[in-house]
Parts: sequence; C-alpha cells; structure tokens
Amino acid sequence: MAEETKTTKTKAAAKPDTKAAPKTAAKATAKPVTKAAPKKKAVKKQASKPKAKKSTGPTVNVYSLGGSVLRQADLPTVFQSDLRPDLIRRAVKAAQGNRRQPYGPGQMAGMRHAASQWGKGRGTARVQRMTQGRTAVESPPNVGGRRAHPPRPEKDWSQKINKKEKRLALNSALAALMNPDVVKARGHRITDEMTLPLVIEDRFESLSVDIVKDNPNKEDQKFTKETIKILNDLGLGDEIQRSIDGKHVRAGKGKMRGRRYKRPTSILFVVSEKDNVAKCVRNIPGVDVATPAQLSVELLAPGGDPGRLTIFTESALKTLGE
Repeated sequence: MAEETKTTKTKAAAKPDTKAAPKTAAKATAKPVTKAAPKKKAVKKQASKPKAKKSTGPTVNVYSLGGSVLRQADLPTVFQSDLRPDLIRRAVKAAQGNRRQPYGPGQMAGMRHAASQWGKGRGTARVQRMTQGRTAVESPPNVGGRRAHPPRPEKDWSQKINKKEKRLALNSALAALMNPDVVKARGHRITDEMTLPLVIEDRFESLSVDIVKDNPNKEDQKFTKETIKILNDLGLGDEIQRSIDGKHVRAGKGKMRGRRYKRPTSILFVVSEKDNVAKCVRNIPGVDVATPAQLSVELLAPGGDPGRLTIFTESALKTLGE
C-alpha cells in the first residue's frame, strides 16, 4: 500500500503544469500599456498675402507731333468710372445757375412822369394819363408802360448739388473721354485708329515755348499756323474744319445782345503749363486750354453732353493720376 501511494505521488509530481505555463508566457510577452500622449493641434501658418499691386487703367497710345505712335501709357483709374449722364447734366446746370446774374426792371420803370386819372363819367377808359398831353401811360398795354410780369431781380437762380455727386460727375465726365461712341455722338470727327483720349508727347509744350520766342513781334498768325500743322499730322484736320464751318448766326433775340454768333465746341487741351500753349491755339475756333487742376464738368462736357475730344500731354496725364 505504501508503495502504491508513493507511485501515485511521483506520478502526480511528474505531470507538468500545463495550465500555468501559458499564463506565465503571456505575462512575459505582454508589453506594458502606456497611455498615448494627446496630439497637439497643428497650428496652420497663415501664408503671407502678396502685396496688392496698384490697379492701372487701360492703355492708350502716346503720339509724336508727327502723328506716329511712340509708346503706350496707362490711364489713371479714374477713367474706369461709370458713365452717369444724369449727374453730368445736373452738375453743369448747377454751375451755370450759380454763375447766373439776376436781372429785372427798376422799381420806377415806366412811371417816371406825372400822370393822373380822369375818373368816371367821361366815356373813356379809366387809365393813367399824362398831365401834359393826356397820353395813356403806366399800364402794361400802353406804350412806355410797365411790363406785366417782368423778371424779378430778387429771384435766386442758384442750384445745390452734393459734393460727392459733383465729384462723381467729374469722374464720369473723364471716363466719357475714352469712349469713341460717346465722342462721335457729340459730332467730333476722329478716325477709327485713334485711342482716346489723345495723348501726345511733352515736346508739344516746349515747342509752343519755342514758337513764342521765335516770333518777337507776337504775331498770332504764326502761332496758329504752326499749331494747325501739328493737329493735321495727328489726323484732326477734319475736326478743325468742322469748327470753322459751323459758325452761324444765333436764332432769336440773342443776336442783338452781344451773342450774335454760335460755333461748335472743339478740342480741349490739357497741359501742365498753359500760358504759351494758349497763345498758340487761341485763334482756333472752339478750342480751350486748361491744366489738370482747372478741369471741370463744364469743360469736359459742354452743355451737359459728355464726350468732348480732349488732348493730354504726358506730364498732364501723370499729374491727373497723382
């Protein structure tokens, strides 16, 4: 019996512990579990914005005094403004109304004489009659009498316009200078090859100085002759002839009041120095000269109609952009 118990104990001890082995192996092979660190949010770097370039307007040709194309020039951005004919006409009317001078008859007009009334019972009209001569006076139907409804000198002809509207009208009038359809609608004669507004080299101003210096007798005929030659080379001969042929007698009573003739409005010259240029072009009908600081809606759109034919020098165009 003792031997049997020993054999059973040895058999029991000889059996390997199959259940415990895999547990220890699993513990040995298991890696320690560590909590993952929270991911940092990636900060997006804002890309540096490129510096905005100054927007430039459309380009036009720069012409020489002989009419050939020298180079291209960028127009200021003001020439990209919207066309507003309503604001242009309103600004022109306001400028004309503010410049208008009130007028009317004197307080004693038609009453500078002794007059009396006969009264009733004489079979005549009860009107004022002169004490000497008995001629009817003072009443509007009578010769030399007062006017029935005369203009009043106390009437205010001025018109108001906002500053922003006036500025917008000026920008719109400048923008209309580069539209060939609007320019032709005013009656100006231009060729299809021209780029508007016309830009010529600065030598035009220096040439006008030389023309004035070379003519000590100050004969306007020589000034005008040289200028017309330059304009013909630019292709504006028909435009000058249109202004010359368009002179006519005014209709109405204005012809008896110092405004007998009317002529079409022609070219506007915009230069940096106007004195010498004005001497060279002042005898050409319908032509005006101004500096960029003197530009107004009336000069750019006479009568409220936009699209006047305008010639800029390069320096004047640069000043306008600044």
